[in-house]
Parts: sequence; C-alpha cells; structure tokens
Amino acid sequence: MENDFASGSVRRHILAQAIPLTIAQLVQILYNITDRMYIGHLPGTSGLALTGIGLIFPIVTLVNAFTTLFGQGGGALCSIARGAGDINRAERIMTNTFELIIASGAVLTAVCYIFKTPVLYALGASASTYSYANDYLNIYLIGTIFSMISVGMNWFINSQGFAKFGMVTVLCGAILNIMLDPLFIFVFRMGIRGAALATVISQFVSMLWVLSFLFGKRTILHIKKQHMPLDFKLVRNISSLGIAGFIMNGTNCLVQVVCNVVLSGYGDLYIGIMTVVNSVREVASLPVSGIAYGSQPVMGYNYGANKPDRVKQSIKFTMLAGMVVSLMFWFSVMLFPKFYMLMFTSDETMLSIGQHSMRLYYIAFFAMILQFGGQSTFTSLGYAKPAIFFSLLRKAILVVPLTLFLPHIPALGVNGVFIAEPISNALGGAACFITMLCIVWKRLTKMEQKMQKSLNTADN
Repeated sequence: MENDFASGSVRRHILAQAIPLTIAQLVQILYNITDRMYIGHLPGTSGLALTGIGLIFPIVTLVNAFTTLFGQGGGALCSIARGAGDINRAERIMTNTFELIIASGAVLTAVCYIFKTPVLYALGASASTYSYANDYLNIYLIGTIFSMISVGMNWFINSQGFAKFGMVTVLCGAILNIMLDPLFIFVFRMGIRGAALATVISQFVSMLWVLSFLFGKRTILHIKKQHMPLDFKLVRNISSLGIAGFIMNGTNCLVQVVCNVVLSGYGDLYIGIMTVVNSVREVASLPVSGIAYGSQPVMGYNYGANKPDRVKQSIKFTMLAGMVVSLMFWFSVMLFPKFYMLMFTSDETMLSIGQHSMRLYYIAFFAMILQFGGQSTFTSLGYAKPAIFFSLLRKAILVVPLTLFLPHIPALGVNGVFIAEPISNALGGAACFITMLCIVWKRLTKMEQKMQKSLNTADN
C-alpha cells in the first residue's frame, strides 16, 4: 500500500515522497556546499579560493543537466508505466536509463579533461583564480560517473515509492563528506584538493548504496540483462520527458557562464559574491523543488491509473505547500542576509557588498514555485513540449539577455546582474503556471466529465 499512489491521502503520499527527497537533495548539495563553506574560510586566500570554486559551477551544473535528462525523464516515464501496471516496460525504462547515464558520464569526463584549461579561462578565470579552479577540477572530475549514477538512478528508487531509501542514498555520502572535508583540507593540509577528494569518495559511497538497492531483493523493479540493448524508441521517450529538466539545468549553466563573464569585468570579488548567492539558492530552493519533484511520481501514477481528481489534488497541494515554504525563506533572507553570507565567507569586503546583492537577487524568490510547480506537472503527465518551452523561457530567453543588458544601464551597473534573476522568476513563473492551468487543468476536467458521463450511462 505504501507504493500504491492511487489510494489513500494524496497529501500524505506527496509529503512521504517530498520530505525524504528534499533531505536527499539537501544532502546531495552538501557535497559541494560543505566544500565552499570550508574553502571560503581558508586563511590567506582573500576569497580567491571561493571564487575559484565559483568558476567550476557551470561544469557541475552541466553534469547535473545530463543526470536530470536521463534520471528525471526515465523516472517520470517509469511512474506512468507502473501506474498502468506494465512492470516489464518499467524495468526496460530503468535498464535503458542506467546505460545512458554510464555512457554520458564517461563522455563528459573525457571532454572536460581535454578542454579543461580553455574552458576555465572562458568561464572568467584570472591569473589569480585559475590555480584554485584547476586543482579542484582535476580531482572532482574523477567522481563524475559516481555522482551521475547515484543521483540519476535514485529517481527510480523514489518512483517505486521508496523515498526513505532514496534519502539514505545521499545521506550516507554527505555525512562522510562532512567528516572528510576538515580532515583532508586542514589536518592533511591538502587545501582545495582535499575538498575535491572528500567529495569524490562520498559520491562513490552513495553510488554503491544505489546499486546495492537496485540489484537487491527489496526493489520492485530490477535492472535485467534482457533489457540491456538500447530501445531507441524508449530512449527518445525518456529524453523527451527529461529534456525540460536538462534545459533547466543547462540554461542554469549558461546563466552562470554569462554571470561569471560579466562580473569578471567588475573584479574577482563579485564572482565570489555570486558564488555565495548561488550556494544559498541551491539550499533555499530545495524545499520548493522537493515538494514539486515529490509530487511527480504521485501525479504520474494517478494519471496512468486514470484518476484525474487525484492529479488535481496533487497540483493544489503542491502549489500551496511550495508557496508557504518559499515565503518563509524570502522573509528570512530579506531580514538577515548577513547570516547567510557568513556561512561562506569571513572576508569583510565581500560581506559588506554581498548583503545588498543578495537582497536584490532574492526579491522575487517566492515566485519560484510557479515555475517548479507548473513545469513539474507538465513533466509528470508527459507534456514534454510545454515543459521544454518554459525551461527555455525563464533562463535562456529572459535571464541571459537581461544579465547582458541591465548592467549597461548607468543607474544599475553591476546590480543589473543580480536583479535579472528575480525579473525572470516573476515573468517566467507566472507564464508557466497560467499555461499549465489552461492546458493540464482543462484536460483533467474533461477526463472527469467523461468518467462521470460513463458512470451515468452505466447507472441508466
């Protein structure tokens, strides 16, 4: 019954998925966040080490984009198949996704090593920050496949209803990372390289947990040899559902590149500030994305089981809960920006300037649930095209041009880089949510009316 989303309380099912998923995502982000916290307080670096880590952001985001492409797409498709009772198809989806993740991880690792130096300079590295970025990236790339398997295949643990096991996937690795970071960085005096090594070891442990579960006896679905040959129709379906998440992460990568390049014209200090702002955003958006992503298997399962009323209940609860938690963070960051800055840096200049930048960046944060909720609904129900469009709209169509244009307004200058994000949150989120209501809600209502008409006919 725990894995049957078509009966029982919709709210309970979503929370049962969202809470462990949010904790799991939080712990996953701690892999990188913990590194930044320790590195930002390294003595004698004047914030340059933290800035160097900020240069790696786009590369890490690109890896996450490919992980989401196959993991989220495969997980959503798997939920629909499981809701329809087609276990064989669900297992073929999971097996094909596993192969895609391994292949893409190997290619990404090779490409990043080959083009590492020109890419870092293109991302805004200077003579002062390149060595920090290079030292970290050399080791961090070793764990690319480990990270992609642990995160990407974790979608299939969650899609089967084992959200608590999904949480443990990254919990064990994060705890290890938190323990190893100070040991490698300060005790063994490895500095920034120690932070990267701790992360790689932690990712490896998380991967082992995922594989032990998916190849174990507790799982409902299994990776099987007979499903190993890639089914290119399935690959297309997986990619079409995952492309929205891929674009969201990919455009995040693009935005980070553009921000680094523009901010490099104002000095390394502002790249460091943006590193802190982005680090806080990763954590702050987790409860919102956790609720949205936690609703996906519930929505997909009930949609596959032809229960439109329960899909509607899922949408309502997702939007309400997401708005509440996003408003709570918005109030805190507006009132106490220095508290969040102090987590990542003790540099007085960065603290002084960064508080104003942080307030600007988060001024419309509460609108983020409109984007997450709308796009998550599109993805979980198989509406690939609108999910793709709204991923492009908020970042590629809105944020990138605004980031390039706004700093040229004399009254804004560098502040223009930080206000591009809230403008896109408000405009892109509203457009996504309204369109979701016009397309999905209308479709669900028609399904309900058709079912009611059938019942009336049967009664007569």
